Amino acid sequence: MNLSNHLLTDDQMRQFISHGYLVLKTDFPKEFHESLNGKLNEVMEKEGNPGNNILPRLSEFNDIVQSPVVRGALTSVLGVDYTIHPHRHCHFTYPGRKVQGWHKDSYWGHQKVRNHHNWWAMIFYYPQAVDEEMGPSGLLPGTQYYTKRAGDETEQPVYMEGPEGTFGLIHYDLWHRGGANLSEKTRAMVKFQFVRMEAPSGPAWNNRQEDWARVEETPVDHNELWASQWRWHRGETGAKGNGSGGRNSDSDGHGIGNGVMSDLIGNLASRYEPKGVDAAYRLASHADGAVPALAEALTSGDTTASRNAGYGLSAIGNDVQAILLDALEHDSEQARMHATFALGELGQADADCVEAVANVVADPSVLVRRSAVEALGLMKEPVDVTIPGLESGLQDADGQVRFTAALSLQRLGPKAEAALPALQAALRDENRYVRAYAVDAMRRMGTNEALNIALDYLSAHRWCPTTTPENLF
Repeated sequence: MNLSNHLLTDDQMRQFISHGYLVLKTDFPKEFHESLNGKLNEVMEKEGNPGNNILPRLSEFNDIVQSPVVRGALTSVLGVDYTIHPHRHCHFTYPGRKVQGWHKDSYWGHQKVRNHHNWWAMIFYYPQAVDEEMGPSGLLPGTQYYTKRAGDETEQPVYMEGPEGTFGLIHYDLWHRGGANLSEKTRAMVKFQFVRMEAPSGPAWNNRQEDWARVEETPVDHNELWASQWRWHRGETGAKGNGSGGRNSDSDGHGIGNGVMSDLIGNLASRYEPKGVDAAYRLASHADGAVPALAEALTSGDTTASRNAGYGLSAIGNDVQAILLDALEHDSEQARMHATFALGELGQADADCVEAVANVVADPSVLVRRSAVEALGLMKEPVDVTIPGLESGLQDADGQVRFTAALSLQRLGPKAEAALPALQAALRDENRYVRAYAVDAMRRMGTNEALNIALDYLSAHRWCPTTTPENLF
């Protein structure tokens, strides 16, 4: 399928990076959406919500997921080799439903370091037209980079109103909520999640401009942060300048003095996240002078400062690898967790670095172990080091460690062949997402043995889309 005409433009990509969403329109006729919406309403009324089984229950949703417009949007932000997440859900709103609270979606586990880089994305699809009374989804633009809400005038909600077939491309960590349904109609929004398999090696959208063009008139100026994400999506590593080190000016070309540098260092610990996150990326752009301060913040024991330092150090590039490796042995749980996260964000590393991360899969802190198994999947090689670490992760007592280990093995693709016995054993895991990731890892592995094991499992556990309470056999 040729997606070139459906990839995002530079302007759309800039909005996605800075605002965290795009509202787009599928290219199916109105009648397609009306028919699908009618079937969905009937299923919800007679059978209840199919939950994760929405795709096999109503196969037309797969037409949406596979349509060129949706695939082009997802390819632009997640790369060609993305995969659909096993969780998908219909948010079905009856008249009188009250407004949701603002929230971020979980990663189907508990606490983890949120990725500023686009490793995950969501699609919100509306099979019917949505107006203000029906309670459209609310979005808080630009908040995908914050762990907590700012809660002030910088939050300017937007609402996803539009005709049938409207869909939103959403950064996974964007703050959002469902609106109150004040109409006399039902309103459905079907959410699908997707995961990037490979770090960018070059732009996957219709990229024409090399450098980030500043975005103005936003509630918060995060152009240094946004420029860093732009470079990452283009496959560039490290702070702008020499590819791995720092430079002496902000993205607008103006240098900063010692007083401003001192203020930025202090802001790393700010509980007001727009200030702390901005400081991390501005310091990263002045790496030569800021690395010692970022290293100190990483190991400070302060959760906020350590997290922001991890973002800043990962934005600098491989020059900080030694600092991050030292932090893996620090007494501070926060230091070890954020250093492990940052090493994963750096991507390819030498064997000693990968071995150090593999060793912390046995860390006493579950927070560190969760970061470690994710990082190994982003580092990928050498597989004789990453695979034993991920096999150990599949045996962890924590479900989130296990399913992240399975996802990391999925990211290894054919290189995960040695882990096939461990993945086969994981098909009996109590956690649905461990099992689902294990199947997908075998599919990406692609050997005859792996595919046969996966097919045998899927044959025994297949979902029949026409089996309903009224049609059991």
